[in-house]
Amino acid sequence: MHVVVVGCGRVGAALTQEISGLGHTVAIIDKRETAFRRLPPDFAGRRIHGFGFDRDRLREAGIEEASAVAAVTSGDNSNIMVARIARETFGIERVVARIYDPGRATIYQRLGIPTVATVAWTTDQAMRRLLPSETRTEWADSTGAVVLVERMLPDVWVGKPLAKLGETGKWRVVAVTRTGEAMIPTHSLIGQEGDMLLVVVTTDSLPGFELRMAGDAGQGGGH
Repeated sequence: MHVVVVGCGRVGAALTQEISGLGHTVAIIDKRETAFRRLPPDFAGRRIHGFGFDRDRLREAGIEEASAVAAVTSGDNSNIMVARIARETFGIERVVARIYDPGRATIYQRLGIPTVATVAWTTDQAMRRLLPSETRTEWADSTGAVVLVERMLPDVWVGKPLAKLGETGKWRVVAVTRTGEAMIPTHSLIGQEGDMLLVVVTTDSLPGFELRMAGDAGQGGGH
């Protein structure tokens, strides 16, 4: 897949290298040409000098072929502008914006634009939203037999009972973050666009869990 990253600060550079390291193509945009010094000499992606909200620069970065966009500059306004252009003009579903102001972050979360903050945490959280199929664990028990994973609800599960995601003895949704507020799901809770799920999974069931998340909505789960 192809990812466009706007902002080559510490977060943007780290995010770009991690995405590239997973074998995806990536283009990065920054208004300061010197910012690209943060990238390694062997970086094979595209470096675009210019403003990330400039549609021509976004096209140059390959946004029309992109599967995801991350706006992680140092400015809230720029990041939200890029995120909205990516969503509304180019129809990109996987968009994440770095927002420093907690109050504004909550507003944009409610508008369906995932937001993240701080450097190390931001890189990890942005990866979870941009590349949800790359399973990343939040916690593992001492034996490694059980893990917690965080995943954004795929579109195929929007409008369906989250209880059906579960599989008795293999995995279960234990928490849902919706519009910035976390909850323990009831059996009747219906999935909504932008839901972030926290799921407990046995390690050997991870492949099956990924298949269920990918759209095996016809099977009923058990609790």
